[in-house]
Amino acid sequence: MSNKSAEEKQAILDKVQLPSDWKQALADELTSDNMDGLRTFLRAEYADGKTIYPPANQIFNAFNLTPLSKVRVVILGQDPYHGAGQAMGLSFSVPKSIPKPPSLNNILKEMADDIGTLYSNHGDLTHWAKQGVLLLNSSLTVQEGNAGSHQKQGWEQFTDAVIDVVNKQTQNTVFVLWGSYAKKKGKYIDADKHLILSAVHPSPLSANRGGFFGTKPFSQANQYLTMHGKDAIDWQLPQ
Repeated sequence: MSNKSAEEKQAILDKVQLPSDWKQALADELTSDNMDGLRTFLRAEYADGKTIYPPANQIFNAFNLTPLSKVRVVILGQDPYHGAGQAMGLSFSVPKSIPKPPSLNNILKEMADDIGTLYSNHGDLTHWAKQGVLLLNSSLTVQEGNAGSHQKQGWEQFTDAVIDVVNKQTQNTVFVLWGSYAKKKGKYIDADKHLILSAVHPSPLSANRGGFFGTKPFSQANQYLTMHGKDAIDWQLPQ
């Protein structure tokens, strides 16, 4: 909660670069003391000369590419990639010029096995995001080379609010929860109202032990969407 006046809250919201439906739905969280603390932390990180990923103009990429009104699928990740040039504000995604990380390779392999897509030579998932696939990380920033460095600074509360908004304000959305962290974060999703697809994490360590390959999340998601009168996702990444 916050003791800010209506004018103070509006001044904060006016500075937030998000689609209007996200801004309205998340107004309480965006103007909260939690977000004040997070902004202070990030300003200090930048002031110390630390390299932060993704670039500042891509931190909210998932929301800008996927307005709340368009959300049909949520794929929940944990941390942005912490290597140079990798993070682009979309969970699991990397720019076309960057080699695909192992987890993303496994996701694309499962997709090809599941629905027969051509194996992509790149890992840019913007095509999914533009169709209503919210590619949401639990933390939206990270310090270069330091995995998990921005956890427990306020991002988790913000992204919990995002999941709560999608849970309450949308109907028949598909939530894809890979790994124990994602499953725990999605524990309050209403399974009577939405489809929850859970599996082990696609990282090689987890996936190769079994429980990821063969789970067919892409076909299951599309079957559920079409059954509820929504368009299926075109998962094939443009070459």
